[in-house]
Amino acid sequence: MKLYYAPTSPYVRKVMILLEETGQLGDVEVINVATTPLAADGGLLTKNPLAKVPALERPDGPTLYDSRVITAYLDARAGDRLYPSGARRWETLTLEATADGILDAALLMTYEGRLRPQDKQMPEWVEGQWDKIARAVVALNTRWMSHLSGPLDMGQIAVACALAYVDFRHGARDWRHGNDQLAAWFKAFESRPSMVSTVPPAG
Repeated sequence: MKLYYAPTSPYVRKVMILLEETGQLGDVEVINVATTPLAADGGLLTKNPLAKVPALERPDGPTLYDSRVITAYLDARAGDRLYPSGARRWETLTLEATADGILDAALLMTYEGRLRPQDKQMPEWVEGQWDKIARAVVALNTRWMSHLSGPLDMGQIAVACALAYVDFRHGARDWRHGNDQLAAWFKAFESRPSMVSTVPPAG
């Protein structure tokens, strides 16, 4: 299998952590690509018409894309370790969706500052995206700590990747303020070897 990859992508990081946690790193060749909404990578376009990473090329079927599709596929391949069955499965999927919502908002904030000309940037748009992140973080801190503190699953990995990306690109916003339980959980979780080995390069 080939994984189309960018080292600073938090969506890619989710996949890389799952690969490490399930012992599948050796089954995947990583292909580093540079792609943005304004400059799509030509090679990636032939695999994913949306030109987004991650994309997983398989020998026995079409290329998979969207991180949640890829993580579900790889987890099934490993014996369903990180998407539990029963009622907890729906909690895991909801946590993963919440984390991806945080990432979507944080990435839009990043693009606004990096890709849009300064005279066309809209501070109100940026603040609206941050409000989504702030509400989601409060919800994690007040409603989801029992799940986050339970057995490892994809919801926890996704939340950790989302919080790490907010630190990476928007650290001055200080999501930890007033969210002490979540901050303590994240401090412990980010010391996992799979988190340490996937820390993105600066820049």
